[in-house]
Amino acid sequence: MHQNILKTFLFALLFISLSAFAQNKNNSYSESAPLDPSFYEGLEWRNIGPNRGGRSLGSAGSPGRPNEYYFGATGGGLWKTTDGGNEWKAVTDGQVTSSSVGAVAIAETNPDIVYIGMGEVQLRGSITQGDGVYKTVDGGKTWRHLGLKETQAIARIRIHPTNPDIVYVAALGHPYGDNEERGVFRSTNGGNSWEKVLYAGPKAGAVDLIIDRNNPKVLYASTWQVYRKAWKMWGGGGESKLWKSTDSGDTWTELSNNPGMPAGPIGKIGVTVSPVDSNRVWAIVEANEGGVFRSEDAGLTWERTNDQRKLRQRAFYYSRIYADPWDKETVYCLNTGFYKSTDGGKTFDITIKVPHGDNHDLWIDPNNPKRMINSNDGGGNVSINGGESWTEQDYITTQFYHVMTTNDVPYHVAGAQQDNSTLAMPSDGWEHMQARGPNHGWYY
Repeated sequence: MHQNILKTFLFALLFISLSAFAQNKNNSYSESAPLDPSFYEGLEWRNIGPNRGGRSLGSAGSPGRPNEYYFGATGGGLWKTTDGGNEWKAVTDGQVTSSSVGAVAIAETNPDIVYIGMGEVQLRGSITQGDGVYKTVDGGKTWRHLGLKETQAIARIRIHPTNPDIVYVAALGHPYGDNEERGVFRSTNGGNSWEKVLYAGPKAGAVDLIIDRNNPKVLYASTWQVYRKAWKMWGGGGESKLWKSTDSGDTWTELSNNPGMPAGPIGKIGVTVSPVDSNRVWAIVEANEGGVFRSEDAGLTWERTNDQRKLRQRAFYYSRIYADPWDKETVYCLNTGFYKSTDGGKTFDITIKVPHGDNHDLWIDPNNPKRMINSNDGGGNVSINGGESWTEQDYITTQFYHVMTTNDVPYHVAGAQQDNSTLAMPSDGWEHMQARGPNHGWYY
């Protein structure tokens, strides 16, 4: 018993001594003179890599310039290639406030005109909000902000195929709360002013939009009622709907309740229309009895052609569908995989292999369906043979969730990349990596 009392006394004495030591140390630190700011004057930021891409939600190419493409990074701005995807360069650094690009559109009649929409609509738990729409008229050399700042998350930008001054924006709005600046916006003066032409309320925004190439007055759009928290997401409310306009967006008709459509809650919807036959429209619907739906009468009636889970799993992160510009029977769905149907959307047995999973966008050249650019969680990649092979994703748009340093000399910097492995790289710099092996100095 006496031994236990003695042990307790000694532990208490040790605790008091350590507490006093810590307090004296803190007081000593707080009373010391501040560091001279000149100590930091020689420090400069430099990129140490790795040259491995991160998530991309939007990309586009130019029909008139077969080697020119853009993709938007969710954490690295807009990137451009002029040699078919071999080399990429950032074109918005220092000019655009937000680093997250959610939508990209290039004017077909003048490929120097490019619009980008900022923010992320594919609502992961970790997303970056944007600040509206930007435009360049010189191929990315200079950028001008066009407003719509409070949209925060833009899903699509569509440009009229023959008039680059007519532009439509599909905006989700604030991912974390209600706001008014959401829905479909239209400009008829190149983005100098905007009018809201489709609005489903302060809780729902627009998440997809397509123009009928045969009749640009016809548009299809979808709205999604969703609310995001860092730990949870509520999606699929009553304002999740499919819409159609036949007068350039002046008025809209809801298609969600038309014969053949599933019962609510509808959830998130992707939509596309065939450039070969304007009567053929596809939608991929999140609903409990959802899947791929096809209309042969421009949206009046619908038939479910496919209900495979692989096409609609985690719909909040995907729900993208694209019509082939030449073949009426070919349609693509993007999800964890990149799926192709050649029988009008009944089966999607063809899986196109891309450099990275989690696919979010696809642009197909209207004049050559073999030319395409795809956005996924590894960045943007270009194909000129219909997806048989793709360019690499070796650019510095990597997203790290955490960063730490090692005890090596020189020390290494290590972290975990979004939707990829953990990796590390030497701290002495990007410029020294080329000689260090196949991964340019970084390792798993």
